[in-house]
Amino acid sequence: MSGSLVNLEIIDPYAQGLMSLAKDQGLTDRFGEDATNFLSLLDESEELKQFLASPLVGADAKKAVLRQVVSDSFHPYMLNFLMLLVDRGRISLLTGVLQQYQSLLRDLNQTVLAEVTAAIELTEEQKESVRQKVLSMTNARGVDLETKIDPDLLGGVIIKVGSQVVDASLRSQLRRIGLQLSSSAA
Repeated sequence: MSGSLVNLEIIDPYAQGLMSLAKDQGLTDRFGEDATNFLSLLDESEELKQFLASPLVGADAKKAVLRQVVSDSFHPYMLNFLMLLVDRGRISLLTGVLQQYQSLLRDLNQTVLAEVTAAIELTEEQKESVRQKVLSMTNARGVDLETKIDPDLLGGVIIKVGSQVVDASLRSQLRRIGLQLSSSAA
């Protein structure tokens, strides 16, 4: 069994448990916000990520740092969930658990995740345009955007929703023109 499959077998029950608690308490969206905020914290701080994953750091130290980092901004149930992961030695899987929770939340809300890669940061107007394009491509009620910057694109965007990819990048358009020119010259 591969490592990622084993992790998924561990991650999914924790994410399902968190979703079950969220549904029972009417906190699904609140937990989603907390998950998004904590994933952002982990993305911004490699030190925090390494600290939490380190087997050399004791559970009490990890709990103290988590309490300090989330303070009053997270729901107490979410903080308790983080403490549970520390107690069970699963805090190193936190990113996967929170991402899986977000996936479950998107399913619950009939929302899709659109991964957008652009040459430059998109304006709010451009993001809304991408959302509308994705809504027209899918039967979803909502769209969550995850944007990445890739200066190699030159211009335009690449939108990935599940297995569907819409490549509207300038690089892709130039490649198609090049192929058309080479096939017409032959």
